[in-house]
Amino acid sequence: MTEECKMVIAVRGDLKLSPGKMAAQVAHAAVNCAMSAKKNHKDWYETWYGEGQKKVVVKAKDLGELRLLQDEARKSKLPHSLITDAGHTQLPPGTVTCLGIGPAPEAVVDKVTGHLTLM
Repeated sequence: MTEECKMVIAVRGDLKLSPGKMAAQVAHAAVNCAMSAKKNHKDWYETWYGEGQKKVVVKAKDLGELRLLQDEARKSKLPHSLITDAGHTQLPPGTVTCLGIGPAPEAVVDKVTGHLTLM
């Protein structure tokens, strides 16, 4: 594979997460997506890993936008992981916080997430 691969994590902007909470949620998404890609899209995973594991964190407006992104990722057959908080600290149990997409070829991921702004 010659095309660069990346992972994008979309975080809900309406939750006003603390920096530490956001970092933890993004990490959950990154790990889950990497594990999924390693199992189901080994070539994408190996390319992404060999290139330095590019990750981009972007802002989604709210839960509705995350769900739309999840649908698009599913339709595009991209590795993805919707993260739901356990509720031990800042959020009620079951709060959806972010969605990881990839790793996959940049052009494919950008079709789903390219319109979102950086966090």
